[in-house]
Amino acid sequence: MKFLAITLIVHRPDPVTGVQKPTHDRFREVLDNAVLAEELGFDGFGVGERHERPFISSSPTVVLSHVAAITRRIRLFTAVTTLSLLDPVRAYEDYATLDHLSEGRLDLIIGKGNGTAQRELFHVTPEDQWERNAESYEVFRQLWRQDKVTADTRFRPPLKDAEVWPRPYQRPVRVWHGSATSKESVDLAARYGDPLFSANVTNPIEPYAELIRHYRERWEFYGHDPADIAIGAGTAGLLVTRTSQEALDVYRPLFEANLAFYEKAGLPVVFETLEDFVERSSALIGSPQQIIDKVHRYHEQFGHSVLHLHADAAGLTDTQHRDSLELFQSEVAPALRHTIPDPPFPWGPVHAEEPAHA
Repeated sequence: MKFLAITLIVHRPDPVTGVQKPTHDRFREVLDNAVLAEELGFDGFGVGERHERPFISSSPTVVLSHVAAITRRIRLFTAVTTLSLLDPVRAYEDYATLDHLSEGRLDLIIGKGNGTAQRELFHVTPEDQWERNAESYEVFRQLWRQDKVTADTRFRPPLKDAEVWPRPYQRPVRVWHGSATSKESVDLAARYGDPLFSANVTNPIEPYAELIRHYRERWEFYGHDPADIAIGAGTAGLLVTRTSQEALDVYRPLFEANLAFYEKAGLPVVFETLEDFVERSSALIGSPQQIIDKVHRYHEQFGHSVLHLHADAAGLTDTQHRDSLELFQSEVAPALRHTIPDPPFPWGPVHAEEPAHA
């Protein structure tokens, strides 16, 4: 099993202290967390893309380029690239450049990822967002694989023998499809034989497990080999301590502060108590053995081989956060790596044959 540390670069007051870091310091924290993730042995570091409050992750290529410069081994992920909002030509140019600068350490997770404010900012509607996502991805795929591209597009000017530079380092880049609640993303992933990454954050396991089952069905419908399926899954929180009681004691102020934030903002509350959150959400809160057992319970339904964890302290002190990550890597990760297989492809740069020149 492989492990990612990801951040959406949320920028709001600390849920416990109420203090909000300056923007500059928040970005510095992201870079420090990327270096820490590599130091501790994580397999990947992911940066989200959002274009609305309270996120400052509107430029993941810029952030990941800096991460590429200060790390050497760890793979770089987007979480997610919101292709329904982007011109696929411009997105290709940015990510192909990052791919070179990182020497092929880039993986993409794409998805709709649209809140209302984002859609309005980019003039995308609920009615056309899925078609935009599919069209952008189809063009993006072609640009990565072909020297010249012709595409009769609806949502950007059509392309006629278009050449886009630079040509990529990886041929092609691996693209995962992020899925939270929709069968559209799942079907798009299955159609192209691409891996799936389940958000697995907001709700209990059932809706995510149902979408993954649908993905497997559609995968076979499109004629792909089931042995080639790769699935990733997210988590709603992380705190690994020596005992379960210590984890509950430390995490309770965070949970209660976040619960108050959701209620004040009028957001839906799925888990009303910390005990329910620990039991029924995907959060990994407890002793090392509790975490191992919970990941296995999820694996029984998902069959996933990649797991993402929060790179941010998110209300923990810096010491609590680092201690939790260190304990995860020293006691949890080795056990899971031993019992859960890796994805069915090499964890490194993709070098297919050079594309034929037109």
